[in-house]
Amino acid sequence: MTAVRHGMKAPTERFSDRVADYVKYRPGYPAEALDLLSRECGLGPALTVADVGAGTGIFSRLLLQRGARVYAVEPNAPMREAAERLLANQPGFVSIAGSAEATGLPDASVDMITAAQAFHWFDRVKARQEFLRILKPGGWLVLVWNEREVDTTPFLQAYEQLRKDYAPEYGVVDHRNIRPEHIAEIFRPAAMRMRTFRYHQRFDYQGLQGRLLSSSYAPVPGHPNHAPMLRKLRELFERHQQAGHVDWYYQTRLFYGRLRPA
Repeated sequence: MTAVRHGMKAPTERFSDRVADYVKYRPGYPAEALDLLSRECGLGPALTVADVGAGTGIFSRLLLQRGARVYAVEPNAPMREAAERLLANQPGFVSIAGSAEATGLPDASVDMITAAQAFHWFDRVKARQEFLRILKPGGWLVLVWNEREVDTTPFLQAYEQLRKDYAPEYGVVDHRNIRPEHIAEIFRPAAMRMRTFRYHQRFDYQGLQGRLLSSSYAPVPGHPNHAPMLRKLRELFERHQQAGHVDWYYQTRLFYGRLRPA
């Protein structure tokens, strides 16, 4: 088939029409990753964290559960409002209308900055300058991504091909376009550490469709590829499901270190 390409949205607008699916079907993060941050970076009740690009608050919730005070910084109003609905009653949660390049937070006001599934949207140079401004001296930067495994099962192989066939923007906005050496450059002159964990989701068909449509590059209703993509998705599900479910596997990659001026 020939993919149809529409104009690309600005990063801060890309998820406005996907919030409901994002809340329901996006993955969380492994408890082992939070354990590492508690053990090595002091994550806990004594810490103030800026969760930048917080979206609907998936990672913010995990930080709050560890007792941290969390400034959830998010430029997209529908996503920020979803986080406020979900987390407003959590002690220590503060919602901030801001971006990675202009958080609106005071100088030297946070002990740690996190960006979960978000850093690839940032202007890296401007974001680093802003992070240095709001971090206390010797503060921590934590970047985390869930990377979907694309070839470890027949279903995941087929799903990867579906995205290539029907989502024209797939690959253009892929966070894997930022390589580890690019990330290491953000931390220099300090050292960067990296750890990998495994994470898993299980979906019925409704969940699988919702997970696909939560992706920024998935064609939305009205796009010529939308209906054919969903027909193909149903075919893949019926071919690969076991007991009414399919399994997704992720490699969760955590990059962390202290951020210091060059």
